[in-house]
Amino acid sequence: MNYFRESKHADSQLMDSAFAETEIARDVGGSDRSIGDIIKQANNLSPDQIENILKYQRDNGVRFGEAAVALGMASSDDVLWALAQQFHYPYSQDSAQGFHPDLVVANKPFTDQAEAFRTMRSHLIMKLYSHNDQPRQALSVLSADSGDGKSYFAANIAVAFSQLSGRTLLIDADMRNPRQHEIFGLQQHAVGLSSILSGRATSQVIHHVQHLPSLYVLPVGVVPPNPLELVERPAFGMLVRELLTKFDRVIVDTPAASKGADGAVIAAKCGAAVLMARRDHSRLTALQNIVHTVGLGRTQIVGAILNEF
Repeated sequence: MNYFRESKHADSQLMDSAFAETEIARDVGGSDRSIGDIIKQANNLSPDQIENILKYQRDNGVRFGEAAVALGMASSDDVLWALAQQFHYPYSQDSAQGFHPDLVVANKPFTDQAEAFRTMRSHLIMKLYSHNDQPRQALSVLSADSGDGKSYFAANIAVAFSQLSGRTLLIDADMRNPRQHEIFGLQQHAVGLSSILSGRATSQVIHHVQHLPSLYVLPVGVVPPNPLELVERPAFGMLVRELLTKFDRVIVDTPAASKGADGAVIAAKCGAAVLMARRDHSRLTALQNIVHTVGLGRTQIVGAILNEF
């Protein structure tokens, strides 16, 4: 009992320290900046170039962005990016900024794939966040086997949630084969979820994702030899409840069920789960086993996602 009191106290101090160190200004340009100002700054346009664009705009009765594109001084993607900045819709204009190609919602927000994630986000909001009389829950992402697209889904749905108001936290609880530190360009830190649960946590555990002001990631850190035992400890449930008071949405990536019972244990402590399956790969019996195991507790399975890739 004393161990968990101390652990909870340390976790609380740790979270407060992490938030203080990672909190950043939310202003990304703001709606008070014109499209012309944003395009000018992003493309380093000279005064002469601006004058040429304005002349073309006056002569042809078009918008500034259209004039800049027509004169070859900006691209259509530049104009979309400028509009996104004006409407506080953060995304990466170029994957070279550090985003992994898997992050389609951040890299290619106007594609059909990104729109599919926004649709799933809307469904999850209706399932999880539309009933104010219910306790808040974290959303765990489950799958039967490695390669089903679980980490891909968790990362992109977290980005999609972060593009709404409020703060979103993505926890990598796959302490068998972690991937979120790779997807978000984080180092394989010695401090992470495994350090918190083993009582060795220090500061700087939660990391802000550059270019996405409302998204934070808690990586695994060192891969432990006893992942199932760590998530079964009361400390994990206490940590999830603490984080739900700090963040508006908490998404949790989990190990594949073929690796052990970790996913079901994590889902029980999160309160809600979504099940991933892969077309022509996932076995129905394996999925049924997950549903049965998760059903032994009070976890709400809010949906199933079929990965067609």
